[in-house]
Amino acid sequence: MTTPWGEVALARHPEDPRDRLRAWDASDAYLLRHLAEQDVPLSGTVVVLGDRWGALVTALAAHRPTQITDSWLGQEATRANLARNGVEPGSVRLLTTQDPPPERVDVLLVRVPKSLALLEDQLLRLAPSVHAGTVVVGTGMVKEIHTSTLRLFERLLGPTRTSLAQQKARLILCDPDPALKRPANPWPYGYDLPADVGPLAGRPVVNHAGVFCADRLDLGTRFLLGHLPPTQGAQRVVDLGCGNGVVGTAVALANPQAEVLFTDESFQAVASAEATYRANGVPGHGEFRVGDGLAGVADDSVDFVLNNPPFHSHQATTDATALRMFTGARRVLRPGGELWVVGNRHLGYHVKLRRLFGNSQLVAGDPKFVVLKAVKRG
Repeated sequence: MTTPWGEVALARHPEDPRDRLRAWDASDAYLLRHLAEQDVPLSGTVVVLGDRWGALVTALAAHRPTQITDSWLGQEATRANLARNGVEPGSVRLLTTQDPPPERVDVLLVRVPKSLALLEDQLLRLAPSVHAGTVVVGTGMVKEIHTSTLRLFERLLGPTRTSLAQQKARLILCDPDPALKRPANPWPYGYDLPADVGPLAGRPVVNHAGVFCADRLDLGTRFLLGHLPPTQGAQRVVDLGCGNGVVGTAVALANPQAEVLFTDESFQAVASAEATYRANGVPGHGEFRVGDGLAGVADDSVDFVLNNPPFHSHQATTDATALRMFTGARRVLRPGGELWVVGNRHLGYHVKLRRLFGNSQLVAGDPKFVVLKAVKRG
């Protein structure tokens, strides 16, 4: 990426030479050009919210910024990109969306996330640290910035305007008003599940902001909840890409002897899963891990992997994440262990499962979704 301060070498995480998706886009470059052209003073505490792969903090490392991200993969990419560009360790402070924010923010740079709820939660958490002199600049592609985005900045921080578009990117310019009366933070959000979802019928679920379908049960997960595998005894089960944890919690309620691992690359998701699990008073054993899929799980150590894989990476549609999840599942499953997957019928996951496992069985289907089972042979 070309910046006003020179070239920056960047990559996503995990690195894949076949992946043509860049670790930055025109909105990152636009924000950096704006900071240089307007001679924005990058002094005091510089906070970068939502920096997807570390492009912004790597370019601004000389100003010792703080990055706040919900993505474990994004945080790992940031570490790798800082090292790739020879940045001194410790020059950039890495925080998650679950960590307490800095007490004072002098420059707030916001890469607009896909989730408006996550933006709301994070702006409300950061607002007490922002003062009248804080420079606030948001950035995103034109298709990512809506009237609702601008209204949120206006309602939570102060008067807001937008820039002209450049290369399909736009800036959000906000003048903070410390006297602004802000609403209470509505996140995390909880509700009771409907009466037709198996072991979790009528039970509570807790969602932190930014978790997929945080205000309702998504249809794919609902379909999987009606077709869970019959686990028995002290079997080890993984809720892979756990989101708010309803699938793993349902398994634990149906089989209190099961050991359930909840894993997701989103800090918000794993916090939600643990809160959902605790809210239901599950007597079994639950483990909660933020990370890259099944990395760190021993080979041949799991009886069941349950998965509702995402098919988007930010704005890009891709099956790369699903394929990595399926490959990881085959590694960690014991011989005879089973991967259960729910997905949109049109995604054709059965083809990938047959290629990896040599088999794929349709457990259940409707016009939109299928639940598939693949068994690890030998």
